[in-house]
Amino acid sequence: MPHAELKYSADLNIDAPAVLRGIEQLILRHDGGAGACKGRAYPAAAFHHTHCLLTLSMLTKPHRDHAFTQALLADLRAELGRHLNQRCALSVGIQYSDDAYWTGEHIPDA
Repeated sequence: MPHAELKYSADLNIDAPAVLRGIEQLILRHDGGAGACKGRAYPAAAFHHTHCLLTLSMLTKPHRDHAFTQALLADLRAELGRHLNQRCALSVGIQYSDDAYWTGEHIPDA
């Protein structure tokens, strides 16, 4: 269950839900077993330079090696570029979990 966080200057004209859907589809093309991508977008009203930052967090898996990461990184960059029609600083990062990370589902008691 990957997580994508999109942080961007509020002066960028971005359809954040469309970007997040595209990111999820892209991840699944690279790794069909990745599952749903939990996406969140944060437009920043206060900023110094126009920018867009995508951070993707994924669980560590044997097949998510250097080649996988570089291919996914290149495709994420291209996917973001398709949604940006303004000049801006652009950063994309992929982070992998370590042993100090847990994920699951919380189901409250009835």
